Amino acid sequence: MKSRLLCLLGPTAVGKTEIAIQLAQRLNAEIVSVDSRQIYRQMDIGTAKPTAEEQQAARHHLIDCVDISQPFSVADYQSLADAAISDIQNRGKQALLVGGAGLYFRAVVDGLFEGPGADSSRRERLEQEASELGVNALHERLRACDPESAERIHPNNVVRVIRALEVYELTGTPMSEHQKQWHQENQRYPFIAFCLTMPRALLYQRIEQRVDVMLANGLIAEVESLLAAGYACDTVALRSFGYKELIAYLDGNCTYLEAVAQLKRNTRRFAKRQLTWFRKDDRIEWIDIDRNSTPDIVKHLLEAIGSL
Repeated sequence: MKSRLLCLLGPTAVGKTEIAIQLAQRLNAEIVSVDSRQIYRQMDIGTAKPTAEEQQAARHHLIDCVDISQPFSVADYQSLADAAISDIQNRGKQALLVGGAGLYFRAVVDGLFEGPGADSSRRERLEQEASELGVNALHERLRACDPESAERIHPNNVVRVIRALEVYELTGTPMSEHQKQWHQENQRYPFIAFCLTMPRALLYQRIEQRVDVMLANGLIAEVESLLAAGYACDTVALRSFGYKELIAYLDGNCTYLEAVAQLKRNTRRFAKRQLTWFRKDDRIEWIDIDRNSTPDIVKHLLEAIGSL
């Protein structure tokens, strides 16, 4: 039987990092990042990557391990996460999964949703339609046949939009319905999972404040340096929020204020999708951290872990 994992989940800007570090220090744990963007090197400010000091306070895994131009799949993440967890546990320490990428979390604890095999001609057609009509048109088509998947998948994530449409066209069943069967039956690890939450208005306020801090800390310079290094603006990594909005500004397609407003809006929407994903998993215990200090939250989590 594999050793039990501890998981601390939650939307962006809710405050996972500080709490996770204190938990790791108390539990002789090492942190495995469950984040789809912090894996990339050089994307530091826009991904709210833990600082060097934070990474020294508790050892982190799966951060800065992939080049921006390198193709990277959920299966790749699962493989790296399994290796990190095995290494941590073999050294007699506790693995603490921390992040907000619901699909990556599920890949570790439940495995991969395989679905039907790829249909190359169908995929080429959908890619051509995305190029000619725009990905928003494909996303609206997905919303019509699979609203749950459309809610979770951002319109700019072309690969996942196309895959969801491909699954529907091949099986006649929405991918979200397939995924409901991809759940607890073949759980890969025993685990305890907590999701941090707070009132939506407060979370959105924290998101907007975080964006302001990122900009003050040099986010635009970070984006400029990535483009100057030759990374294409249409790579998967740079199409994510925090980068695509500022690339549009630097290309002269919008004003600075418009880019910032779009970035804040896209980050709020991302947080909403994260919460929607985690709410569908009844194995997760929710922790409302509003008006509670970090030490109080850590104490509560330690008590909850000890009682299970």
